[in-house]
This record gives sequence, structure tokens and C-alpha cells, in this order.
Amino acid sequence: MDHSYERRLCPSPVELFREMSLEQQSRSIGVITAHERWRWFCFAVLLTGVFLSPLDFFIVNIALPAIKEEFGATSSDLQLVVSGYMTTYAVFLITGGRLGDIFGRRKIFLAGLACFGGASAICGLATYSSVLVVGRILQGLGAALMVPQGLASINVIFAPEEKSIALGLYGATLGLAAASGQILGGFLVSADVFGLGWRIVFLVNLPIAAVVLISGLLLPDASNPRPPQLDIFGVLLSALTLTLVVTPLIEGRERGWPLWSLLLLMAAPIAGSLFLRNENKLLQNGGTPLFDPRVMGLPSFGLGLLAAFFFYAIGSFFLIFSIYLQTALGESPRGAAFVFLPFGVGSFLAPLLSPYAGRMLGQRTAPVGIVLETIGMLSLTLVVWNWRTDQSLDHALRGLSLFAIGFGQGTALPSLVRGIIGKVEPAWSGLVSGIINTTLQISSALSIGIVGGLFFGIAGREPVAENILFALVVSLLAIACCLVIATLATVALTQTTLVERRTPTAKKMH
Repeated sequence: MDHSYERRLCPSPVELFREMSLEQQSRSIGVITAHERWRWFCFAVLLTGVFLSPLDFFIVNIALPAIKEEFGATSSDLQLVVSGYMTTYAVFLITGGRLGDIFGRRKIFLAGLACFGGASAICGLATYSSVLVVGRILQGLGAALMVPQGLASINVIFAPEEKSIALGLYGATLGLAAASGQILGGFLVSADVFGLGWRIVFLVNLPIAAVVLISGLLLPDASNPRPPQLDIFGVLLSALTLTLVVTPLIEGRERGWPLWSLLLLMAAPIAGSLFLRNENKLLQNGGTPLFDPRVMGLPSFGLGLLAAFFFYAIGSFFLIFSIYLQTALGESPRGAAFVFLPFGVGSFLAPLLSPYAGRMLGQRTAPVGIVLETIGMLSLTLVVWNWRTDQSLDHALRGLSLFAIGFGQGTALPSLVRGIIGKVEPAWSGLVSGIINTTLQISSALSIGIVGGLFFGIAGREPVAENILFALVVSLLAIACCLVIATLATVALTQTTLVERRTPTAKKMH
């Protein structure tokens, strides 16, 4: 038996202590460092960076029609503005977390914030749609460096009794970003601040980034005393694999599925197999891979990822519904922003109430939340299909449906993540958290490519209101089907027990 293999997986307490960050070592021996007294201030600074990431996903949806009009952009260009950001973010999330471990969270957070702010300037000053897409990709890279540092801080600077509060605030921050992104985007575009039009939705990030950069200098900066080496080749191979998948899904439909798009899709499994081979080889040689292949053998892990993947298919909803509101119904950017308000309110309130939902529903919290979200999606489909602008009841039902979608999503997500992580040993929780987060973002990007492609394909190149309406209904039903699959997967996940960890496979891994 290879005992060195087991020792790498199950280090001794002394080895675990050495692998801890300086903050974790201090807490483990009962020392309260000076920065811990400022932990809530530090957490607020990090949450501001976390806030900017989803804010710029939601805020840009309101500006898309104006961007299309100024640049004469195609539907494919608009999808790239959204999915380029989300895909880059997804690809480099785990890398961003590893860099924080190696070089220190403050350095990487500030570097990511600087990248995000600079990319926002590129987007706001872009004169071509291609420049805007490049800026959005750089924004995604900056966000991938920032966001992991905020989530990692919860496990480091907070005592166990404070973590639930911190997690609730973290989730509420994401919900607040969803709400304010739609509303702020609508107001800024409609107000035409300084005559900047849609550009202000990107330039508004600059003063926020400047304030956070200055405040970020007060953040603690402690990295792992024995940091692992970054798997650079793994990062490149994972980025290549995802690019080979997402690019043809977005560009192929717009260009009539040319041969190159099909070749890229066929090359994706080859790149993926090379990535997995590299990770396995690195693991066998005692290195630290970007993606540890052994996690796929953890009890119910694949089922949990399946649930998470289909759960986040809602990523395309904000793109297509925003276009429907402004193109088919003739809503102004400000009016469209107010339509999204009930969703934002629901997604903001649900994480704050999640501790109570957990006590009431237990392991059923995630399935119940996704069912509520599915009901909201189906209800919204019926409302838009029978939409009467002059009927206040239709407006009320639409708002209620959007609230149900947001509240269901905000209720299910924390419970779903806890359900997946709860199936693994604590030593694996950091890696698994990164994989889950990456899965969610990839799902969102692919949803934009596939469901967004379905929407634009049905709507046509010169869409009229009737075609847009039909395209929206079909797309909403497709999202609802994904949510049904996610519901079934979470129900199956809740039926698993801790006994699974005692299986021979689990024992070999742990």
C-alpha cells in the first residue's frame, strides 16, 4: 500500500497547522490578531469587490439595445458582451483563489480590482464592439481575482458563530447587486449622464474601484507559509477547453454553423482529455493540480454538480427578458429596470432568511426553492403570452412571478452548495467550493450561448414583436425544463446519507 499517498490526503495535525494561513494559525492557538478586531470592516471592503462582479453582469443587460444601436452590433456581438465576461470569470475563479493562497489575498484582491477598473474604462471608452468585448473579457478576469478572496475570508477571519451571519450578508450582497444592477443601469442610461449614454454603466465603476483600492490597503495580507505551486499548464488547458465549447455555441448559430464551428466543438473533448491527463500526471508526481480528478469520485459529488449546472441555466433569462421588454414592449431602460425590481428584492431577501428556511425545511430547502423558482418561471411564461399592457392585474402577476423566481433562487442556492460540500470531508471543502462556483458560472455562460441562441434564432435577424414574444416563451420553457432537472437532482441528492462516505471508494479517497 502506498502510505505516502494516504499521508498527502490525510496530513497530521502538525502538517495541517503548517499548511494554515497566518490568520488560521493565530486563531487555532487562541491569538486574536490586530486585524481581526477590524474584521467586519475588512469584510465590507471585500464585499464591495464581490458586489461589483454581479453588478456588471446585470447592469449591462439594460444597456444592450443602446449598444446595438450605436455600434450596429449583431446578436452574436451582444451575446459575447455578456458571455465573454461570464466565461472568463468562470475559467479563472479557481486560479484566482490559488493565487490568493500563494501571494496573499490583499495583493490579489487589489490586483483584480485594478484590472476590473481598468477594463471598465476600456468598455466605457470603446469605439468598436470588438473593443467592448475585449474589455468585458478583462473585466471577467479581474472579477475572478477579486471574488474568491471575499469568500475565503469568511472561513479565516470569522469565528464559527459569526460565519452564518457573514454567509447571509455574502448572499444578500449578490441579491442587492442583482436589484441595483437593473435599476441603476436603467436610470443611468435614461438620464444620459454627461451625454455618455450607455457608457456610464461602465464608467461608474471607476470611482467605486478607486475608493475600494484605497480602503483595501488596510486589508491584512497573509499567504500560506508553504503555498502550492500554481498549475499554469492546467489553467491554459482548462481555458482552451472552455473556449472551444463556448465560442462555437455563440458564433456558430449566428454564422449558420460553418465548418470551423463544428471542428471547434469536436476538438473540445480532446482538449478536455488532455487537461484531465495533465491533472492526473501532476497529482501522481506529488504536485497540486488546478482540478483534482479524485473529487469526481466523492459521494454524490457528480449528482450535486448536475443539480448546480441545470439550476444556473437561468443565466440567459436576464439577457432575453431585457431585450423583450425594450424591443417588443417598447419599455425605456428605466422602465425595464423597474420591471426587474421584484426579482432583485426576492434574491436579496431570501439569503437573509435562509437560516430560518433551513430550520423549517432542512434538506428539503434546495428542492423547495427550485420548485418555487420553476413555478415563477412558468407563471411568467403564461403572463407574457397573454400580456395586456393596460391591465394592472397582468403587471401585478408579472411582478409576483419575478419575485418568486428571485426568492426561489436565493433560497435554493445556499442550501444546494451546503448540500454538496456537506458530502465531503472538510479537507476538500475549499477545492469543492471553487469547482461548484465555476460550475455555476459555466452553466450561466453556456445558457447564454444555447438558450440565447434559441431566442435569437426564433426571433430572426429583423425581429418583430410577435416573433420576439414567441421566442421568449420558448426560451422560458427551456429554462423551466432545466430547473425541473435540477429539482429532480436535488431531491435525489437529499436522499443520500453520510453512510456513502463509508463506501470502499470513499475510503480510498479519504
